[in-house]
Amino acid sequence: MKAATAFDIFPSLEQDYRALAGEKLVRAILSDSRFGRIALVSSFGTEAAVLLHLVTAIDPSLPVLFVDTRKLFGDTLQYQERLAKKLGLTDVRRIGADPACVVRDDPDGMLWSRDPDACCTLRKTRPLNQALGAFDTWITGRKRYQSAARGTIPVLELDGQFIKANPLASWAREDIDAYFARHELPRHPLEAMGYPSVGCMPCTDRVRPGEDMRAGRWRGREKTECGIHNSPAGVTAGQMPGR
Repeated sequence: MKAATAFDIFPSLEQDYRALAGEKLVRAILSDSRFGRIALVSSFGTEAAVLLHLVTAIDPSLPVLFVDTRKLFGDTLQYQERLAKKLGLTDVRRIGADPACVVRDDPDGMLWSRDPDACCTLRKTRPLNQALGAFDTWITGRKRYQSAARGTIPVLELDGQFIKANPLASWAREDIDAYFARHELPRHPLEAMGYPSVGCMPCTDRVRPGEDMRAGRWRGREKTECGIHNSPAGVTAGQMPGR
């Protein structure tokens, strides 16, 4: 008998869990075998501690995929180590581009300035896609308030062969701040310096008052996402062919 695919099981999962969020959704995902092999993907950015804490309080052994592009702020790398230790993360997998591919495609390390999309593909999207090959479902920390482009994110979406879960999609900034305070979680050191969203150092700028929190990413370009989340707010059951 042919094994069920993400496409096959997604409608029932969405029907069962589309009204859940936060801890309730995470618990449901981790206890339902239909989600298969699960990983959490984290940038260890300014809001990452909330989802990491929420997930590890339930299952600290859940694999956490962290893409090290070799262009990150030193502050992010230090924060990643500090947070992993504080939360007791037992399976953080630091992944990155194949060194041979970097030498071939970005020999001078300046691809980000010439073609940021190609740089993201080389250093982030391709390595993550390879790592995700061992999983069926991945959990993200995206939220609707982060930018206009993310304003319609569903809690569950079908992304190619994967099911993508966004437990914090409906949370407001106030919910995130309250969670940080309630659990005394450490903040990313760059947040206090005007970086509410942090990516790679060459492509991240400070954000001015009144701007989207991601306005400092790829400042001056039309680019708003690295490519990992480029599906148009995912595919929900109602958008699937034949439904």
